[in-house]
Amino acid sequence: MGADIRGAGTDVIKINGVKKLTGNTYSVVPDQIEAGTFMLAAVASRGDITIHNCTTKHLECITAKVLEMGAHAEELAGDTLRVWCNKRPTKAIIKTLPYPGFPTDLQPQMGVVLATAEGTSTITESIWESRFQYTDELNKMGAKITAQGKSAFFEGVSELLGAPVYATDLRAGAALIIAGIVANGKTEIYNLDHIDRGYENIEEKFRSLGANIERISE
Repeated sequence: MGADIRGAGTDVIKINGVKKLTGNTYSVVPDQIEAGTFMLAAVASRGDITIHNCTTKHLECITAKVLEMGAHAEELAGDTLRVWCNKRPTKAIIKTLPYPGFPTDLQPQMGVVLATAEGTSTITESIWESRFQYTDELNKMGAKITAQGKSAFFEGVSELLGAPVYATDLRAGAALIIAGIVANGKTEIYNLDHIDRGYENIEEKFRSLGANIERISE
């Protein structure tokens, strides 16, 4: 398009202004966080899903953890990934890092998986200080999570229980949807405006996978 931008792949991007940009055709990169959310939902629910239109290379750090926890992931084509889990996942140690490390935007979703995994897991958050607010909501659902500073410790429980919970941010909201899907009983999630900022028609997508989920206008 005629821009003058340098520094791709480095810590510093330098942009020199130009008089005008020219028209061009390009494809938007698929959202790795949305794809990762459904990957972790499959593991948490002991489900089996196929995700289309994803860049599998961008998901390698999530795929590695899925396999480490005893679940399965298989690349079916260049942009299609199947993820399934037929048993309780095992514990894991997670540390969020800039790409290509484990993304902070998938940390709460992984927290739901670890909340019901075997053994005691640890997440260390090195990107966003306020990311562990969702753990209080999961504890309302029967999780056993202790958050201390930049780390949280997850003592896996056999099941989560439905409860009224509140989304404190975008990714926390996605995590609570996953928690509600796998919990025993009814879960009510409030503050959906957070979730709508980053996911389009998320309840319809989960419903197409078999989830019993409904948006209610009050």
